[in-house]
Amino acid sequence: MQDSIERSGFAMLQGILDAEERRVLLAELGDAEGAGRRGVLAAPAVAALARSPKVLDLVRPHLPAEPLPVRAIYFDKSPGSNWLVPWHQDLTLAVRERRECPGFGPWSVKEGIPHVQPPVGLLERMLTIRLHLDDADESNGALRVLPGTHREGRLSAERIRELRAEIPEHLCSAAKGDALLMRPLLLHASGRSTGAGRRRVLHLEYEGFDLPGGLEWNEAG
Repeated sequence: MQDSIERSGFAMLQGILDAEERRVLLAELGDAEGAGRRGVLAAPAVAALARSPKVLDLVRPHLPAEPLPVRAIYFDKSPGSNWLVPWHQDLTLAVRERRECPGFGPWSVKEGIPHVQPPVGLLERMLTIRLHLDDADESNGALRVLPGTHREGRLSAERIRELRAEIPEHLCSAAKGDALLMRPLLLHASGRSTGAGRRRVLHLEYEGFDLPGGLEWNEAG
């Protein structure tokens, strides 16, 4: 798995969550309004899972320091709440308040929370794990990735177009309970759902560094 993440920027793992763990998460998270819900690391079931030995053991080998969960997002894609996401990298951190710090910027605000782009070197020391609460395939908007693009740094729109023409995309089909581990800088996208099934995913982000300049993670604690 470590070779896959370093070479391709992602790895698929089967059967990480059992039926009871999925039931508990879905009971607590419920139905999301719109595309999903941010800030769910505050939910007790999510916090317990994000800090559990089982999940930390998956993340730990891929970070330079003890992993800390710093953001959780719940995605709930369905025929009634459907969207597509164009090719992009995950470039921002959610912090408690804006503090000017060399190398950090630009800033933005999402749902009242300050977000900032850190230096690329810090993004390279993060890992995301996406836990599938439903089966995911092309019909309900499973994630698509361009393998190896996490090694390209922060990409311009022109460079993204070039890489799309050069690299065949990979569809990250998953069964419920499966996990996708990925680097934030990996180019990824998802299409609209074309079937009747839901695609619920718990997205957890982990860091392997301390924030400088008095910055604080919005959700970690």
